Amino acid sequence: MKKSQLIALVSTPALAGLILGCATVPHNVSASTNSAGAAEVNVKSAAATEPTLTIAEGVIGGKTPQENQAFANAIGAALHCKVKLISVPSTDNYDQQLMTMLGAGQKIDVVYTEGSTLAELAQKGEVTNLQSEIEKSKVLGNPKVVPQWEWNNIKLSSPNGKGIYAVPVKYQGALMPIVRQDWMKQLGLSQPKTLNQYYNVFEEFKKKENAYGLTLSSLYDIEPFMSAVGLKNGYVEHNGKLTIPYATNAAVPVYAWLHKLYANGLLDPNFVTNSTADERNEFLSGRVGMFVYWDAWVPMLNNLASTQGAAASFDAEALPPALGPNGKGLVSKGDTSVFAIPSNAPNKALAFKFLEWWNTKPGEILGSLGVKGIDYTVSNGKYKLTSTGIDENMDHGDPEPISSEWKNPFPSLQKGYANARAIGIKYGYQPLINANWNNAEQIVWQYGDDAILGRLTPQQAVEEMHAALLKDKYISQ
Repeated sequence: MKKSQLIALVSTPALAGLILGCATVPHNVSASTNSAGAAEVNVKSAAATEPTLTIAEGVIGGKTPQENQAFANAIGAALHCKVKLISVPSTDNYDQQLMTMLGAGQKIDVVYTEGSTLAELAQKGEVTNLQSEIEKSKVLGNPKVVPQWEWNNIKLSSPNGKGIYAVPVKYQGALMPIVRQDWMKQLGLSQPKTLNQYYNVFEEFKKKENAYGLTLSSLYDIEPFMSAVGLKNGYVEHNGKLTIPYATNAAVPVYAWLHKLYANGLLDPNFVTNSTADERNEFLSGRVGMFVYWDAWVPMLNNLASTQGAAASFDAEALPPALGPNGKGLVSKGDTSVFAIPSNAPNKALAFKFLEWWNTKPGEILGSLGVKGIDYTVSNGKYKLTSTGIDENMDHGDPEPISSEWKNPFPSLQKGYANARAIGIKYGYQPLINANWNNAEQIVWQYGDDAILGRLTPQQAVEEMHAALLKDKYISQ
């Protein structure tokens, strides 16, 4: 899965699917929790003909195989079925393996994917148009549960923009600068608004904190800086012609600025090979003072800091993007995380029922807090995280549900999130992507990295990037 995916939450081998029995069936099955917190099933006369729901996923679930089984049991208990999870960690090229499975005709009921891959799947006829079912659904048809703008985003991945081929997994949020605000306060630094001001902040971090000012994960997270020249990530369409702004002359000043950071030791030199997990770890350890990541991770970083040995003063806060001459800024919203139903799914009705349930409170609790008895307990209506739940940081695939009716049971663990989400709402936009974007993006990153490293001048990098994109017909001008 692309780097926009937060993190794979399971450690089972790639393509290792395990059938996990449902925990309850109405009237004839009861569930309990053992001393380890795993769901146990007391079957009185469970039907032998229970259907099996097969889910291919890269982000939902538990953090260990045992927790993953309990997670699947919880889904089975709610839907009265057996659940088979096909878990493919992000490090194992989830998108490619998903395409391989579907191309080989493997029968799967629900697949996790993202907008750009969904566009390719829809174009190939590999996934089901769900629009009519969604419109009839009391859950998914409720704009308080799934706002219209999210359906509009998902439609961007539909052939000719028609039909809805997936359902959101979570509120994806936006990518924005996240800074060590405790360092900012300690050094008396003001909130940066321009590239020069960001540069000055990074210089101070290097001098006073002996840390890199910024870390990146290739060009995955440079939008808040491209914002200074008003360029959007992904495609821009004008009069039916597609261009990629990062491959235009307007991007040259930002590549030059990033090269200056690198040349002067203010940019983490491992930025080309960094994963987003590497970025988080460097930030938590105090090796860097800023990186660009999702708004939902601001409180998660603050919570993780207390369990990972960070300084007691640690305070992560989100910042607005660099502003252009017109005072406007841009942060890109995430490539929509979705569940889709393959065209050859054997249990389409059950699959759709799962998509509805995932967006109800029980589904939201499972996707955020995790499994009752393992990750949290409830007593007299009050939720309490277990030690496991604290370590796993309320992220089991849906850390911030999209529903406006969702209320996190632990508001004290949401430090910094309100400000971060407000930045995403104020400056955020949904990049335009299509079925070619995955390949086009690799070209942009290749030449962009060369510009930052000084292997090519920024002007040369843009010219060669543009020529390569045009040659492969990923852009039309």
